[in-house]
Amino acid sequence: MKQAFFTLIFVFTSLFSQAQERTLSPTGNTQGEPGAAQADSVAVPPIDLFQIISYDNDTTYVDTTLNIKKDYRFNYLRKDNFELLPFSNTAQPYTSLSHNPEFNTIMPQFGAQARHFGFFETEDISYYRVPTPLTELYFKTVPEQGQQLDAFFTINTSDRLNFSVAYKGVRALGKFQHILTSTGIFRTTANYQTANNKYQLRTHFVSQNLLNEENGGLSDQALEQYLNEEEEFDDRSLLDVRFENAESTLHGKRFYLDHKYFLTNPASDSLNSLSVGHVFKSNYRKFHFSQESAAPDFFGKSFETTNLRDETRLQEVYNEANVNFRNNILGEFKFRAGFNRYNYGYNSIYVLENQTITNRLMGSVVSVGGEYKKNIQGFNLDAEASLNIGGDLSGNFLRATASYALNEENQIEFGFNQSSRNPNYNFLLYQSDYINYNWQNDFDNINSQNLHFKIDSKKLFNATANLTQIQNHTYFELTDAGVVKPFQYGDQVRYLKVKAERELEYGKFGMYHTLMYQNVFNGADVLKLPDFVTRNSFYYQDHWFQKALYLQTGFTFKYFSKYEMNGYDSVLGEFFVQNQQNLGGFPVVDFFFNGKVQQTRIFFKLEHLNSLITGNTHFSAPGYPYTDFLVRFGLVWNFFM
Repeated sequence: MKQAFFTLIFVFTSLFSQAQERTLSPTGNTQGEPGAAQADSVAVPPIDLFQIISYDNDTTYVDTTLNIKKDYRFNYLRKDNFELLPFSNTAQPYTSLSHNPEFNTIMPQFGAQARHFGFFETEDISYYRVPTPLTELYFKTVPEQGQQLDAFFTINTSDRLNFSVAYKGVRALGKFQHILTSTGIFRTTANYQTANNKYQLRTHFVSQNLLNEENGGLSDQALEQYLNEEEEFDDRSLLDVRFENAESTLHGKRFYLDHKYFLTNPASDSLNSLSVGHVFKSNYRKFHFSQESAAPDFFGKSFETTNLRDETRLQEVYNEANVNFRNNILGEFKFRAGFNRYNYGYNSIYVLENQTITNRLMGSVVSVGGEYKKNIQGFNLDAEASLNIGGDLSGNFLRATASYALNEENQIEFGFNQSSRNPNYNFLLYQSDYINYNWQNDFDNINSQNLHFKIDSKKLFNATANLTQIQNHTYFELTDAGVVKPFQYGDQVRYLKVKAERELEYGKFGMYHTLMYQNVFNGADVLKLPDFVTRNSFYYQDHWFQKALYLQTGFTFKYFSKYEMNGYDSVLGEFFVQNQQNLGGFPVVDFFFNGKVQQTRIFFKLEHLNSLITGNTHFSAPGYPYTDFLVRFGLVWNFFM
C-alpha cells in the first residue's frame, strides 16, 4: 500500500510540474474549467476535430473534462454501473439490479451471459477520425496483486483513412481464495472514404479472452465465520471456498465489415442520395469450463471424476445487402436483406436412459428489414423493423421512437419496442460432464413488448419510464432438489421501471442524485429485482495551484433494497433464480478525490468506506461476499501529438 501511495504522489507531482504552462481550449477557456473540452498546449487542432463515430453513426468528440459522470465510468467496464452490483474482484460477473431485455435482435444469444459484461459486442466498437495521432491510456489498481490497463491509439494516415488499435488487459488475484481473473482483449478498426465520398468503409477485428478462476462461493462453515465477523478471518484468504480447482474462459473472435457506394454524388447533391451497401460479420465464441476433480456435493453426479472439460461453441456468418435512400422531403429509408448461418453445439451426442441429446443446432436464417428517419414539424421519427422470412429460426422486431424539443433546455421522447426470438442457445441445448447439466428443449419464442418515455430537462431532471411485458420468459432456477435447470414461464411477466437523475451545483459545491424504482407486478417469482436503487453524490470542486489543477472531491452513497438476489452458477456462466435468501439492503459509501492536470484525469477512491465502522457481512450473490474496504487509484491520460 505504501508503494502504491508513493507511486500516486510521484505521478501526481510529475503531472503538476508539467501543468505550469497555461493551455487553452477551443473556446479560449483556461484548462480545467468545468465543461470545457481541452486541447494540448502547443498548436493542437480544436478538440472537436477528434471525432468518435459510433456503430449507429452518431458522431461525438474526445472529451478530456473531469466531472462526476467520469467518476461513475472509471471502472473495468468503462461505463456507468449504477444498475450493476460487482463481485469482489475486478473482471468477475456483475449482479444485475434491473432487467433490460434485448429488442433489436432476431437471433438467439450465445449464453454464459454472466460472463459477457466485459465482452465487446459489435455495437461497442467505435471508429475515429483525427487530425493528429491520439493516444489514451487507462490504468486502475485492482483489489489484490495485479492491475487493469486499457491502451488505445488512433491515427489518420490521410484525411480519408483512419486506423485504430487498442488492448485491454486485466490481471487480478483477488482477496478470496481462487478468484484470479485474467482478461486480454485486442481490437483494431479502420475507417475509409474516397476523395469524392462515394465509397465509404469501416471495419474492425476483435479477439477476446476472459478467464475467471471459479470457487463456487464460500463453504457453509466459511459463511458462518464471515457472517459472525470472526476477527481471524478479516484476512479473507483464510476463508474456505467450495472448491479450488475450476476455471471458466469466454473466448471470442469477430471480423466485421460495413461498406457502401453512393450512386449519386454526395458532394454535389444535398437534396437526394442513393447508395448500396454490404455488411459482413464472422463471429466465433467459445465458453470453456474445466475442473480437475468433480464437486458432486455442489453440482451433482458427473460422467467423469477427474479432468472435467465442457466446451460450448458458436460460429455465425452474416451477410447483408442494403439500399439507402435519402430525400429532404420524404426522409431517410434503408432496406436490407440478410442471410445468417449458425452452428452451435458440441462434438458428441449424449444418450441418456430416456432421452438422446443431440450435439448441434445448425441452420440458416433469411431476414428482411428496414429503417426510416424523418423530421416532421419538430418531431424526429426513427423506426426500424426486421423479420425472419425463411430458414430454421423464426423472429421479428419493431422499434419506433419519436422525440421533440420543446425548447433548447427541454426534450421529450416516447417509443415502442416489440420483439419475438428464440431463447438463448444454452436454454435450447446444453452438454456437460455433470449429468444435471445436460438438456435439449423445444421452448417457444420469447415475445416482448415495451413502452418507454423519456424527458431531458436541464432545469428539472432527466427521467425515463419503461413498461415491459414478456411472454414465454426463460430463466434458470435452483430447484428444490438443489439443481439448476432452464425453465420457461407459462404466464406473462409485467415490469415497470422508472429512473430519474439530477445534478445541482451551488458555487463550488454540487450534488448528483439518481433514483430507480421497479415493480414486477406479474411474474415476481421468476423475475426478482430490488424495488429501489439510489445513488447520491455530494462533492466540492475548484481550481488549485493557480488553476494548474482542477479537482473534484466528495462522497457517493449507494443503496438498493433487500430482495431474493439471483445466484451464480459457474458451470453455465449464468445467474439463476432462487427463493432461499433475501440479500441486499445495505449502504455503500465511497470517498473520492479526483483531479485533472492538462489532459490527464487522476482518480483516487476509498471504496466501501463505511465498512470500517459497520463491518461487512454483505453479498454480491448468494455465497459470494461483497467487497471490503479498498483503496483504489488510477488515471486516464490523453496524448495529442
